[in-house]
Amino acid sequence: MGAGVFHRRRQDLGDQLGHGHDAGGRAVITGPELALYFALVFGIIVLPGMDMAYVVGHSLVGGLRSGASAVAGIMAGGLCHMVFGAAGIALVVKAVPGVFMAMMLAGAAYIAWIGWSVWRAAASVDDAAAPRPASTGKAFRGAIATSLLNPKAYLFTLAVTPQFVHPERGGFWGQVAELTAVTNATQAAVYGALAVAASRGSRWLKANPRGRGVLMRVVGAGLMAMAGFTAWTAFP
Repeated sequence: MGAGVFHRRRQDLGDQLGHGHDAGGRAVITGPELALYFALVFGIIVLPGMDMAYVVGHSLVGGLRSGASAVAGIMAGGLCHMVFGAAGIALVVKAVPGVFMAMMLAGAAYIAWIGWSVWRAAASVDDAAAPRPASTGKAFRGAIATSLLNPKAYLFTLAVTPQFVHPERGGFWGQVAELTAVTNATQAAVYGALAVAASRGSRWLKANPRGRGVLMRVVGAGLMAMAGFTAWTAFP
């Protein structure tokens, strides 16, 4: 009888572990699931987009401190996206076509404004007339706005995240926290590396004002082109 009880207990423990629970019955996301989620998140983050352009732009103009503030803001926006998705807000945004289209157009307008600002600033190629870079607080707040207006993030939250959250395991918000940690860590690694690289270019640009003007025009034009594409995709 004792052996039978032990066998049933061992089988129950194996079932728990196999279905995403630890020995205490607490919900977990399995290692293979987290690895797959990381691969998907990484594939999305490394694609050029609004968040990446914002980080690179601020790092080029304001240096590493401005770039790091932008990265922190993007990460805060990523946290908001995960909470919104878990609470069902993202589903509402997607379910009402007018709301989603409005957000895409608002995001496009915001990025176009940033691109135009960068393009105009390129007219001042000497250090005396060059505009002062945005404060770290302004870079942080702008990054949050950029992230929250990024339609790609909402689509990812709706299409991918639900595949890795299993309410039947219990500990729903714990699972969301695990996925959020993976998302934020990936954002920090990718965008942080870009901020460091771009900030090094910022030092060269300060010593070469003409090159700075050319690059700022390229960045500004790229942002405006990206905004135009986003606005175009907003319409079915």
